[in-house]
Amino acid sequence: MKITEINTFHANDGQRNSIFLEIETDEGITGVGEAYSIGPDRSVISMIEEMAPWFVGQDPGRIEWLIRRAKNTMRFPLGQVAWSAISGIDLALWDIAGKAAGLPVYSLLGGKTRDRVRVYHGIYGDSPKEVGEHAVRLMDEGYSAFKTSPLPSNWREIPWRQALREADERMAAIRDAIGESPDLAVDVHVAIRETALSLELARVITPYRLMFIEEPARAEFIDSSAELRREFRVALATGENLYGLHRYTELLNADAVDIIQPDLLCCGGLLEAKKIAAVAEAHYVTVAPHNPLGLISTAAGVHHAASINNFAILEWHGDHKKKKSEFVNESWVPVNGYFELPTQSGLGMTLNHEAIAANPPAHWDRGFKTYEDGTPGFL
Repeated sequence: MKITEINTFHANDGQRNSIFLEIETDEGITGVGEAYSIGPDRSVISMIEEMAPWFVGQDPGRIEWLIRRAKNTMRFPLGQVAWSAISGIDLALWDIAGKAAGLPVYSLLGGKTRDRVRVYHGIYGDSPKEVGEHAVRLMDEGYSAFKTSPLPSNWREIPWRQALREADERMAAIRDAIGESPDLAVDVHVAIRETALSLELARVITPYRLMFIEEPARAEFIDSSAELRREFRVALATGENLYGLHRYTELLNADAVDIIQPDLLCCGGLLEAKKIAAVAEAHYVTVAPHNPLGLISTAAGVHHAASINNFAILEWHGDHKKKKSEFVNESWVPVNGYFELPTQSGLGMTLNHEAIAANPPAHWDRGFKTYEDGTPGFL
């Protein structure tokens, strides 16, 4: 079997763009992947197009060799654009391998280590009442694990002590709504620019029995993460912005994390993620994949979770209810907070080309929050 072509597809779901790709082969097997839309999306698409000649004409089953060849062909160490492109290609290669073997991808990654994959669902709302009500609705859908932002959206515009009081109220409302048993995590989104403030926030919300606090400092600020982890009385999770085995190894060697959160669409794909998970396992650290982008990302996360020993939980935002679900032909829905393992060959996802064509990409500008004095926010 030989690779004949790599095609990219760019679509917008009303909130952000998605970058899909298909790898065609001379035996009629097509592999589907997705690359992280890091903001300047066209740079990732251009990178995939630049890389394509390194793959066309090659055996798609030589995944380790093909990915290493692509990395080595580039002049300098990879940045996020290249890692996102390689991740999408990696997923598509594994999809081909699974389809060629007639097996789900996790069977090719060592076989299943569990029978189903647990997820946590995001809780949204800007007031304690809103987050509490949303938590109740999610409980009714069968979820038993959740994550939310501990701070109100306007926290940069109000005094910090007030923000802490409101964080306390938000967490109390959620815990009152869900009770004592469900797991609850928070995501700070690397938005706080001082470790002292992150520590203050942690002390306020730790009594609400948290599963983890996510990104209290940027993952690449390893010393800051290590300092916070030493002081925290709850697990510290981070890593969604990292890519490649060596960046995670630096974080792990510094004892700066309890739960790593690689994103399969930018960390290097399934092959790199398997290596990252193995190094994390050697450091007694678990894995909770980052998963904000849609159902192909979810499929990759499920296959990864099914094939490693130290999986903890998978991020989930109810994407089957969102417009982005139209871009694939399959709809995966968790039951009582768990995804059953797929049985179809490959990743189990195919692209809906009509829906993608009907939703062209939009120029994406994330913008940024500002503090009351006009200072740009840290995120």
